[in-house]
Amino acid sequence: MRTKNGESEVPCRTYEHFASRDQLSRVVLERMLAGVSTRRYRRVQEPVGEQVESQARSTSKSSVSRTFVARTREALMELMARPLADVRLAVLMIDGVGLKDHTCVVALGITTDGVKIPLGLWEGSTENKTVTSELLSNLVARGLDVEQGVLVVIDGAKALRAAVNDVLGTRTPVQRCQIHKERNVLDHLPERDRALVKRRLRRAWAETDYERALDQLQVLASELERSHPGAAGSLREGMAETLTVTRLGVKGTLKKTLASTNPCESMIECVRRTARNVKYWQNGEMCLRWTAAGMLEAEQQFRRIIGYKDLAKLAARVEREVTLHQPNRVPTEEAAMVAAA
Repeated sequence: MRTKNGESEVPCRTYEHFASRDQLSRVVLERMLAGVSTRRYRRVQEPVGEQVESQARSTSKSSVSRTFVARTREALMELMARPLADVRLAVLMIDGVGLKDHTCVVALGITTDGVKIPLGLWEGSTENKTVTSELLSNLVARGLDVEQGVLVVIDGAKALRAAVNDVLGTRTPVQRCQIHKERNVLDHLPERDRALVKRRLRRAWAETDYERALDQLQVLASELERSHPGAAGSLREGMAETLTVTRLGVKGTLKKTLASTNPCESMIECVRRTARNVKYWQNGEMCLRWTAAGMLEAEQQFRRIIGYKDLAKLAARVEREVTLHQPNRVPTEEAAMVAAA
């Protein structure tokens, strides 16, 4: 179509929509993440007649594979380019997902409104300090404000803890996952002793008084020292940090939510589910693409975390704690009022 005077063409939005390949590539991405393999992609196509199907060239195994690679590469770039300057986090969760010989360390943020946000990922051979430090440094470079303080929840790996110290500072409060700690301690015990130790661990973690809870864990570690020194050593390692949410005064359902890395594990499970049909991981870039696509797929299913109404108070307490150890900073009026309350 052209203008009446014939000087220029008139764009037609309807034609542009149906001529665009973006809709087709989006469908390819959705079906592949749902578990459809490239070899069986033709089977899920809507019937359009034998003549059209015989001439189709965009549904071959190689064509579908190229389209999926392009879309997942876009998903990776989108995730790693997200600006974070305007995001006010209350909680930052870090965990790793293993894909054959590669490991992707992923970060999940929880805002003061309880909204979960996939923040980024980094690839390496293991869940080590270098990989985690690179990930955290990338988040800071993209504008993530950690000066106000944020609660970091990790699975208990020493490498993750060291990276948090290096990038976010030693004053950053860290909550170690109670589920991982329980599993590590019980693995050192014979079957007959596990039920009793599990009950005592959970009773201590359920306490609302920090000093009393810490005392119970120390008594348990002392009792295990003689009969099961491995279990005692595992319990003592990072013991106080399994009670960080208790020390910060977090109670109720929010305490249960933040005492473990379950919200991040839920996102990782979505990554594993979307990549369940992959048998051969070619390289690290492929792992990053699949992981990023899975994280963005999980984001579409996210809901606010349980107990989110108390997150603003937690953020203010964390900010108060951080500023108390930094003489050059003065806590905000809001943080001071909430901490006093």
